[in-house]
Amino acid sequence: MINRASSFLWNLGQFSTFVPTSRTMRLYPLGFSRLKVVFSNNSNQRNLLSDFGNRVQPSIRYLFQDALIFKSRDFKTRGISTETVLTVNKVLCPRRLSFDSKRSLVSDDGLKINFHLEASSEDVLTKETKPTPVNYRKLAQECSSLSDVLDTFSEAPTFPSSNYVSAMWTVAKRLSEDQKRAEKQLMFNHPAFSQLCEQMMREAKIMHCDHLLFSLLAVVKLGIPQNTRLVQTLLRVVQERINECDEKCLSVLSTILEAMEPCKNVDALRAGVWILADQQVWKIERVFTLQAVMKCVGKGAPIALKRKLEMKALRELDRFSDLNSQHMFEALAAMNHRSVTLLNECSKMVLGNIHGCPFRVLISILQACRDLRYRNVDLFKGIADYVAATIDIWKLKQVLFLLILLENLGFRHTDLMDLFMKKVIDDPASLNMKSIISILHVYSSLNHFHKCQTQELQEALASSLTGYLHHISSENLLNAVCSFCLMNHFPLALINQLLQKDIINELLTSGDIERNTHKLRVLAACLKLDISCHKAGDLALPPLPSTPFYSNAKVADALSSLLGEGCFLKNVQLPHNYHIDFEVRMDVNRSQVLPFSSVDVVPAAADIQSCSLSIFSTVVSPLLLPTSPEGVAFSDLCASAKADFSFSE
Repeated sequence: MINRASSFLWNLGQFSTFVPTSRTMRLYPLGFSRLKVVFSNNSNQRNLLSDFGNRVQPSIRYLFQDALIFKSRDFKTRGISTETVLTVNKVLCPRRLSFDSKRSLVSDDGLKINFHLEASSEDVLTKETKPTPVNYRKLAQECSSLSDVLDTFSEAPTFPSSNYVSAMWTVAKRLSEDQKRAEKQLMFNHPAFSQLCEQMMREAKIMHCDHLLFSLLAVVKLGIPQNTRLVQTLLRVVQERINECDEKCLSVLSTILEAMEPCKNVDALRAGVWILADQQVWKIERVFTLQAVMKCVGKGAPIALKRKLEMKALRELDRFSDLNSQHMFEALAAMNHRSVTLLNECSKMVLGNIHGCPFRVLISILQACRDLRYRNVDLFKGIADYVAATIDIWKLKQVLFLLILLENLGFRHTDLMDLFMKKVIDDPASLNMKSIISILHVYSSLNHFHKCQTQELQEALASSLTGYLHHISSENLLNAVCSFCLMNHFPLALINQLLQKDIINELLTSGDIERNTHKLRVLAACLKLDISCHKAGDLALPPLPSTPFYSNAKVADALSSLLGEGCFLKNVQLPHNYHIDFEVRMDVNRSQVLPFSSVDVVPAAADIQSCSLSIFSTVVSPLLLPTSPEGVAFSDLCASAKADFSFSE
């Protein structure tokens, strides 16, 4: 009995050499031996078993017979929990043990002790100590407000924090404008909000690049001020990690910069996007990513980069969807690059699917055409035809906004303007003062009249505007009265209010004085032509300036490059206060431009006096000229500048 007890104590000491001393051992009176160990993964299991075999010395001679079990309670490492079971196939006697190639214990007489790995239900370390990352889509569905998301974060913060701000942005998109304002105020006052911001700044350098960019996008969309430490920190980290951006990250980054105001960090990041886009433009696969980059680079991007993006877009024309063609107008306008070929192809695609085009996209297309000085009559007519055919589903303000854009483009669609006129006559009370002034400007500028309805429209608008006499500003009243006069309608109540001395003095001393003076001269000329008005002589207007308001330097440069010096005159003053910007003399057939020096030295003969006198009227605007005058025909220049030709005998 004493020998058996001493053998037990000696074996216990030997086992302590390969079982960690910090672990506790529990003895169970069962009929077999079992050792429970927790491993992180299969490789750790294999390494530990290998180490186990190396550390069991040949001097271990006895195992425990029938009654003894050792169980390690806290033998833990990182990872998945498993246990190792030593199963004894028969009653063990004192004998030498060794390990075979399969990591089984083998005794002298061939007895094998096999190791079986089983899943443990007790110590699952990874799941207990490392929480599962939250899914922002699921969190956004479960939460109904921004505060709910912050409450969830405060209970158990997990990595990455970008999931929480993305969930907050998703929730905010479902709210109305009033709800957004209230929820944002509650968000800023929530005690967990500052904790979330601190965690985002700590995690910025270790989270994935796409998580970092989505965090910044959500922060910007949530309306967190751009000058805060959180936003500026994220911008700096994005600058440091910009080389990690793939196509998806480049698209997100472009969207972020498009929505942000200029500052040092934003400008530096935009310059980085220029370099990145220049390097990766040919690798971009998605058209939406290409358009996002075009919007991001902006008007200040190098012309070489703009042309490279244009070439990439032309290569992808076959892959353009209807949505791609609609958004291409806005993308080109964002970087102020007019590609006529690309715009023509996109116009065809827009006209082919005009009925599936939302109204806001139609407005965006017309705005881009105005900004790019792109004139496509077929496109304008197609859009106006579609709106005229579906005018009953649009609000008056929507149609009016479209008419204003068409007026800016110099396009008059008769059917649409007649239909809109009828709707205004039927319900003039639905219009506010600003809408009335805009309608008057559009119809007077485009000189649109209807045989039956024009008089009714003028009376309806004059009656509605008279109700705003005590609230209307002097400039708005001047604009409205000038529009009425150009339409040959003279509402006396509005005219008498405008011709008061205090209002005239206010117009001549404040605001845009030059513009107000010009309109007052137009008004005085209209009143003189109307026999029913006798107050035109009471207007004390300043004298006309001796020099023109605009130098028209771009027009002069274009003419110099096309015609050469000495082939035109500038700032020609005519009798009766008429002024023209440029004078060009040509032969009778308009095939040759004659220099002024050669004409002036020749004696006045009949054949010389019959030379044509071509005059550019004051409607010439530098905006109407091509940006690059080289290679532009003189006839094209005249046509684009709306030249008014007259001939002298």
